[in-house]
Amino acid sequence: MKNKLSFCALLVISLIFIQFRFAYTDFQKGDPLKVTTWDAFGYYMYLPGTIIYNDVTELKWLPKIEEEYQLTGDQLYQANKVENGNYVFKYLGGIAIMQAPFFMIGHAIASFSPYKADGFSPPYQYSIAFGAIVYFILALFLLRHILLRYFSDKVTMLTLLFITLATNLIQYISIDSAQSHAFIFPLYVLVIFCTIKWHESPKLKWAALIGLIIGLATISRPTEAIMLFIPLLWDTHTKESKVKKWQKVKKYRSHFLIVVLFGIIGVLPQLVYWKMASGSFIYDVGSKWYFLNPWFRVLFGFENGWFIYTPITLFFILGFFFMRKMVFRKSVLIFCLLNIWIIIAWSDYKYGATFSTRAMVQSYPVFALAFASFIHYVEQQKWRYLFHLLGIYLIAVNFFQIGQYNTNVIHYKGMNALYYSRIYLDSNPSALDMSLLDTDEIIDDESQFNKRILSFSSKRQKLHIANSVPAIIVDTNIGKGKNRWIKINAELKANSGFHNAQLHGKIVQGEKVKEIPFRVRTPICKPNKFNSYAFYVKIPESKEETTVVFLITSEEEFKTELKSHSVLLLE
Repeated sequence: MKNKLSFCALLVISLIFIQFRFAYTDFQKGDPLKVTTWDAFGYYMYLPGTIIYNDVTELKWLPKIEEEYQLTGDQLYQANKVENGNYVFKYLGGIAIMQAPFFMIGHAIASFSPYKADGFSPPYQYSIAFGAIVYFILALFLLRHILLRYFSDKVTMLTLLFITLATNLIQYISIDSAQSHAFIFPLYVLVIFCTIKWHESPKLKWAALIGLIIGLATISRPTEAIMLFIPLLWDTHTKESKVKKWQKVKKYRSHFLIVVLFGIIGVLPQLVYWKMASGSFIYDVGSKWYFLNPWFRVLFGFENGWFIYTPITLFFILGFFFMRKMVFRKSVLIFCLLNIWIIIAWSDYKYGATFSTRAMVQSYPVFALAFASFIHYVEQQKWRYLFHLLGIYLIAVNFFQIGQYNTNVIHYKGMNALYYSRIYLDSNPSALDMSLLDTDEIIDDESQFNKRILSFSSKRQKLHIANSVPAIIVDTNIGKGKNRWIKINAELKANSGFHNAQLHGKIVQGEKVKEIPFRVRTPICKPNKFNSYAFYVKIPESKEETTVVFLITSEEEFKTELKSHSVLLLE
């Protein structure tokens, strides 16, 4: 079979993505799959609202559904109430259009089974989750076809393996599969394919499809409108090709009008909905960008940096320098740079809950062309096997870190460099490691210190501490000195209020107070069980008597038990 390496790679990738979906799916009835939550709920709610409840403006059906399934994240941020009394969805409807075939499959199953045909029972959840994988696999076949036009079978194989298995693509196709990224990914593959076909044989059908795809992508996420640069700048990589390209555009100028017309058709469903719900064809969903002051930490930061948590993407960027003779050079370069700039300029640089930078995921088919150009260069070098080994290592790291992310060891938006260095490839992080989510104060070698166990007192009234609040209190003069530390060890059980409770520390020295809040809900701790906590606190130098207080605090009513604790002075 011709090009069997890339074909086998495609099969392996498909099986791995399906396996990840099964691995993160509990088929037991007690804990059914639920993917249409938080942002995904915002994209999805068009479907049950339109097809089942015939209500996308008043949302009378939502309170009962929310009570049963808990989808919104405790507050309805996915829709805004406007002056005419209607609700208007904050998220656009393009994703719902793509989800519709799988929604109908789920609806048919639910209608002829014991499950509720309410839009949110298990048949709908599984249909949407596995529907994302179906789209992905079909898109992957087409992406392979595209890559083989320009690159060898081996280069195509390596590109497909590394761009899928060494990146966060797995998370947003196989696990968080109802997010927008899984459904926009195939649109990028399609627009590249239709662009190629139009340039090979200019026909109205290809122009119409280009316009329709761009329109649909725009009402999936408005920033995807820059997809237009892909067909616009294709085959303009040299002066001669640029001249020929615009001569062709001039000859088929009617095709440009077709692109515009079908682009409008693509966005029309969203305009009609906005008119019906808000009274206007245009509705401001409230997103903000800082184009003159973008967040480069989106790329390099340890919160969720693209290059930090998916370092294979650095080679995507290197690929820009190896596309010189490629017909797609200018198209890919301009699109990717614009895309990166828009993504790092969005007001919420953390992108909510995310593993690496999830906003990049859907555009990986475009980056694949640059990445393949780099791999094509590497395959001509003697050190190519080192690159292969690096790629295999990054795949292994990615698999491990996806596991860490889904158990919150890699925190969805609370990461930092020190904490990441301690939990990197660590399957059993310690309580001290967990403390670094909230502090950068750590001692790597206690042997250089003299140690003294501190005694406890309970001056609750003096410190205005309620008797019902569990506390660790050390009220003693620990003297003067430099480089002094307190080490706290505690066993704590939170029966309620676990999710936002804090072990709130205070170092009191006269009028000066150093406060340090530590979260009770760490990745290795469980509610309703005794958990171990440990952390260091550096004591500021002072002539005043020092009091150390640790209280359990929470924003909600909570019940906590403190089993044991110790306080160690290191000086």
